[in-house]
Amino acid sequence: MKHFWRSVAGLALAGSATLACADYPDKPVTIVVPFAAGGPTDKIARDLAEALRKPLGQTVIIDNTIGAGGTIGAAKVARAAPDGYTLLVSHIGMATAPALYRKLSYKVPEDFETLGLINEAPSVLIAKPGLAANNFAELRQWITANGAKVNLANAGLGSASHLCGLMFQSALKTTMTPVPYKGTAPAMTDLIGGQVDLMCEQAVNAVPQIEGKKVKVYGITSLQRLPLPALKDAPTLSEAGLKDFNVQVWHGLYAPKGTPPAVLAKLNAALRVALKDPELIKREEALGLTVVTDERLDPASHRKFVESEKTRWAKVIKDAGEYAD
Repeated sequence: MKHFWRSVAGLALAGSATLACADYPDKPVTIVVPFAAGGPTDKIARDLAEALRKPLGQTVIIDNTIGAGGTIGAAKVARAAPDGYTLLVSHIGMATAPALYRKLSYKVPEDFETLGLINEAPSVLIAKPGLAANNFAELRQWITANGAKVNLANAGLGSASHLCGLMFQSALKTTMTPVPYKGTAPAMTDLIGGQVDLMCEQAVNAVPQIEGKKVKVYGITSLQRLPLPALKDAPTLSEAGLKDFNVQVWHGLYAPKGTPPAVLAKLNAALRVALKDPELIKREEALGLTVVTDERLDPASHRKFVESEKTRWAKVIKDAGEYAD
């Protein structure tokens, strides 16, 4: 009789869980953004939240939990209840944090459910306005001649500009002097003012400065050119001589490990609808971002992509010997 009632209780719990998944979501969903409000990832998350509102039928709230290169916010989601009400939007840092932070409190991707890639975007290689080099070939010669005398700015350890800078140095087989800042804004200010020489920065942040002729642009870090007026004459770095150089900043959507499959399926379906929203696409393209439409929208493919990026960047970071802890 005891086994009978235990079985009945188990069936009741399974039934209630199924019902909860069927009703999901029945309250607002929170997206944790592990970076400051107003930054590129925050803007992307807010645009996505608006596009998700209709397919989910619920308000989507943004929670900026910042610090330690995005790892505090990611850890918060890894520890959250796996019920689909706490999600994470993060960028390439999901794949690079395990190498940059040798004492990370969570595992990637093991402690997360991958829901699909959102977008990707290249960076641009820019320089202070007074730099004498007029094209990438001349810039390369100048870097070779000056080596460690060249100051390479970045927005902080683990930032997109830091990672791109590491890959750039690796491709050139040279070492420059990194100059880390607490964010893109102060780094860009010093670049414009000539206090530092170079920076590899996301197009969304660099294009306004290029349009204003406040910085010089030498190339794009993807394998395709960007169809933006400010970059119509800018070659890819691969075209310019760094064969197959490809560094893109991508963003993905995640849930805590153990989130029920039915909830994950609803979230992935909502993400697919959101990424077809004309207004969202328009906003992404205006920022130089490309909405993902390929197989990486599939959770399993997204997971495989993160694992491949994790492997690729681990070598670059280890070779550079630059860690955040």
